[in-house]
Amino acid sequence: MTYISSVESGFEIIAEPNRRAILSLLVSSQQSVGEIERQLRMPQPTVSKHLRVLREAGFVEATVDAQRRLYRLRPEPLQEIDAWLAQFRRFWSAHVDALERYLDRMDHVKEDHAKESHVKEDRATATERKTRRKK
Repeated sequence: MTYISSVESGFEIIAEPNRRAILSLLVSSQQSVGEIERQLRMPQPTVSKHLRVLREAGFVEATVDAQRRLYRLRPEPLQEIDAWLAQFRRFWSAHVDALERYLDRMDHVKEDHAKESHVKEDRATATERKTRRKK
């Protein structure tokens, strides 16, 4: 039950779009509040509020560098969410596989249509030439 509660609270944390945007920035590198603020064009108090929520939930951690705090992603809470989602992936993969097969068929249909139109164009051009010669 504790596991389910932690996953549910993790979903609640990342449900907020600004927090997801912050997490996306931290995937590539650690960032200061000022860097996050500039990149997301959010006021500093808003960034700080969301970072506090993320830090308290264990999604990020801060280190002090001179007079600024650098925030970095902590993967463990995301791994818990990923583990919970894993049970549903088999449903997604079946649908993705079906979509891939459908798109492959559509590509072949387009290729066949393209070949047919080229053949028709070639026939029309040949007929046109014969007509010109006869004149």
